[in-house]
Amino acid sequence: MSRIGRLPVQIPAGVDVTINGQQVTVKGPKGTLVETFHKNMSIKKEGDTIVVTRPNDEKFNKALHGLTRALINNMVVGVTQGFEKQLEIVGVGYRAQKQGKKLILTLGYSHPVEVEEPAGITIEVPSPEKIIVKGANKQVVGEVAAKIRAKRPPEPYKGKGIRYTGENIIRKEGKTGK
Repeated sequence: MSRIGRLPVQIPAGVDVTINGQQVTVKGPKGTLVETFHKNMSIKKEGDTIVVTRPNDEKFNKALHGLTRALINNMVVGVTQGFEKQLEIVGVGYRAQKQGKKLILTLGYSHPVEVEEPAGITIEVPSPEKIIVKGANKQVVGEVAAKIRAKRPPEPYKGKGIRYTGENIIRKEGKTGK
């Protein structure tokens, strides 16, 4: 059996989980998440835990087993604690600022780059060189952070651009003169 899939998902106090066939709805203090899972997986609520079981040991079902359990666990963690990604901006004159629901980035282009804040996601700018993306849905938080990073990915010669906090940029050596 899958090491991850066989573990039950604990439901903390203050979280309401509703299972309607293959659709799981998780409500908590940070919001509501709804997800529909594959028909092969059996999802049951037993007391204050959620148990995911699979019909047989086919390779496809084994893969789905751990995935389904991990996604349900991420939903529960998301509505209780939430997820966040931190980005940092490196480069002379590169900065970020927040105007209402828009993130405005100055990244060395001839124009400022604007990023809209999607529903369920909050973008914070504690300093001009730091961006924090927060939300209940782990996938959407990662996507928004990746879209912001894609506006100016770090370049390998000077390391300028937008990077995740703690990301290691492999640097290249520049030209050598004769």
